[in-house]
Amino acid sequence: MAKKQAVPAARQEMSGMARLGLRVSSMINHPIAQERREVTIHRLDTDGDREWEEVLSVIAETDELELTLNDDGSVTVRWEQQEVESAGKGEPELDLEEKVAPF
Repeated sequence: MAKKQAVPAARQEMSGMARLGLRVSSMINHPIAQERREVTIHRLDTDGDREWEEVLSVIAETDELELTLNDDGSVTVRWEQQEVESAGKGEPELDLEEKVAPF
């Protein structure tokens, strides 16, 4: 009896938007960026115009994020440390957990 060989699953390509969103999200959620509460994002040659504008639009529309367009075409994203109420105490507690990017 012949053994059946496993057929590798077809490789799915990521869309340009998914790839850019993942890269920006990873940069924002990086521990150093979280510590500094800012990150500078550079547009790569592989980032399409539509995808770049859409990601910048999402960042700009997010109230907690401040967007600065730099002269070299990069974008600096800044945010303040957020306070959350601790359960049942009614006192603010600093939220030290990383925030997940909105895209």
